Amino acid sequence: MDSNFLAFGITCYLVLLVSTVLHEAAHAYVAMKFGDLTAYYGGQVSLNPMPHIEREPVGLVAVPIICYFLGGAPLGWASAPYNVAWADRYPKRSALMALAGPLANLFLAISAYTIIMFGLHDGWLTHPQRVSGGLIGLTQFTSPVAEDSHIMIGVATTLSIFFSLNVLLFIFNLIPVPPLDGSSIIKLFMSEDMARRYQVVAWTPINSLIGLMIALSVYNFHIAKYLSWFVLKVLYPDIEYS
Repeated sequence: MDSNFLAFGITCYLVLLVSTVLHEAAHAYVAMKFGDLTAYYGGQVSLNPMPHIEREPVGLVAVPIICYFLGGAPLGWASAPYNVAWADRYPKRSALMALAGPLANLFLAISAYTIIMFGLHDGWLTHPQRVSGGLIGLTQFTSPVAEDSHIMIGVATTLSIFFSLNVLLFIFNLIPVPPLDGSSIIKLFMSEDMARRYQVVAWTPINSLIGLMIALSVYNFHIAKYLSWFVLKVLYPDIEYS
């Protein structure tokens, strides 16, 4: 097995783990603040990955590893439990809980971008000569190159993955179909009564399954390509693309 392939996969997985844990911890924290202690008692109001892994071992461990070795990005999922009765009683609060997850990913993306831009400006990072991008290869080819230092190359790669992966997670989770966060966020723009009725209809197992299939289809065929090139353009506006 190629050592670079393995090292890159481990880096991607660790970034995915941190990003997903912060996403779910943000859900859990906001729910706790608004009166639902379900995730708090489950241990999800924490940046410790173990409670999140214990809740979703398939989504946070098995699936990312399998996806990567099958030639894709190590993507997975996790979830924070919540009280359905609380969400029905306070639909706007549950919408804010849903919004907290994508905002956590946006925070990580902005943080990584800021550090990358500082590094480029300050000279301890340099632009690559050429970049390539796509749905699968996005994070693999967007690293600023830190000259003469394997450690700094690793730092640059990690920062790039943090930026591109969290942009991906932020946009994908905003798609307004269940079970994604975007389907709950839209309740912020409804009346309390309408939000309750919408929640009953939207959040059923069959609708969640159909919604996830629609979201993946829309993302893969209409969003991913343009999002990949947008990320590359933001990072490296003046260099050659392939």
